[in-house]
Amino acid sequence: MHLLAKHSNSFVWLRDADMALSTYNVEEPRVPLKLNELRNLFKLFQNDVGLLASQYVGGIQLQILQGDVCINNGAIYENAVAQELYAHGWNLYYFNSKKQGEVDFLLEQDAEVIPLEVKSGKDYQRHVALTNLLANDEYGIKRAIVLSNSNIEVRGKILYAPVYMTMFLHHRPSDRPMIYHPELP
Repeated sequence: MHLLAKHSNSFVWLRDADMALSTYNVEEPRVPLKLNELRNLFKLFQNDVGLLASQYVGGIQLQILQGDVCINNGAIYENAVAQELYAHGWNLYYFNSKKQGEVDFLLEQDAEVIPLEVKSGKDYQRHVALTNLLANDEYGIKRAIVLSNSNIEVRGKILYAPVYMTMFLHHRPSDRPMIYHPELP
């Protein structure tokens, strides 16, 4: 049987072939994220950021190695972070709403949602969607992470850190019991 015939669509085939990482949108940034997952809204990241860069035209690989600041590294940074998070055991989620905006990743650790933004430019402290999410008391988000070309810094609820520090974001099983209290009318 042909490999593609076993799959409902090419996106599933790419994921199952370990060529792509699926990142699902969630309706609300609340734990457990899996229950808020929208299976029909997702982004795919390439499983290998080197292969992604090789698909760019114009020799972007050489520009990256030479530190050319004129290129937009946003897609490459975000893909590298997705790849690293996945390698460290994180389930990949993002949040996108018309009211709040789009936040690149949502991490779930110890019954807490931690939004994570990836910024490649110098204006890394400008993150409207993340600011909107943190200001929404309904979600009770206590902290967030912005990965960029900056140094380590904490401003309010936000930890700013260099992109390479993604390697320290290890997912660990929660030691807290998984008890959820539903809000019933």
